[in-house]
Amino acid sequence: MELPLGLGLAMTQRPEAMERFAALPEGERKAVVEQARNARTKQEMQACVDRLMK
Repeated sequence: MELPLGLGLAMTQRPEAMERFAALPEGERKAVVEQARNARTKQEMQACVDRLMK
């Protein structure tokens, strides 16, 4: 599965988010990627990363 560029860039700012993303089951990772693909703004993309930290 290929990460959207914006998601990858946003997670480089929060390495712990990348670790949590990698630890998710495949279905949950796919859901995060789909949310990121639907993000229209930088803030929406950041919200995808923020949700990983909850």
